[in-house]
Parts: sequence; structure tokens; C-alpha cells
Amino acid sequence: MTEAPTAIRLSERAARRIAHLIEQEGTPGARLRVAVSGGGCSGFQYGFSLDDALQDDDIVVERNGVGLVVDPMSLMYLTGSEVDFIEEIAGSYFTINNPNATSSCGCGASFGIAI
Repeated sequence: MTEAPTAIRLSERAARRIAHLIEQEGTPGARLRVAVSGGGCSGFQYGFSLDDALQDDDIVVERNGVGLVVDPMSLMYLTGSEVDFIEEIAGSYFTINNPNATSSCGCGASFGIAI
């Protein structure tokens, strides 16, 4: 496990929502895992899950006592990003403000990167 406080940031709203989800699920050791995989309408897609297991090479970022976990491969696409949580009339969701994305779909779940 590696601490990487500047590689990816966690907003205050996202930290509060993660804490709420952990409490709701009854999994006090869990963290929000963010992963990037191939797919989606723009080439890559974000994945979010609560995870209470860490891999040796995971990067962990903490804010207000809750953690965000990213694997090194996903971090290549997420460096400099901020994970946020949005609550709107239409719904609530985690979102990633990713400066590396050169395109994204309308729902924000997938993105493209210029190579």
C-alpha cells in the first residue's frame, strides 16, 4: 500500500458520502475503490465499489478518516483528478474531474484520452 496524497484528491462531499455508505453497509474497514477499465462510449470507463481488501501496490488517499483506493494501472489515467460526489434532483453519484480526459460521454461514466 502506498500513500499518494497529491496523485488523486477526494472532495469533502465525496468523503462524507463514503463515510455514510460505510456506516450504512456496516463495513468499518472499507474504502471507496476507483478503477479504470476499457469500455464505455468514450474508450475507458470509471468503476466505483466499496472494498475492504487492499493489494500490496494499491494507492490510498485519505480525507476525514475515510479512504479512497486506486490500483497503479488506473492511477495512470487518474493522476491529478478529484473524486467528487454530486447530489441533484435527477440523482446522486460519484464523479471524477479528470484533467487527463480529452473527451467524455454525456453521463460522465466514460472518457477518452489522447495518445
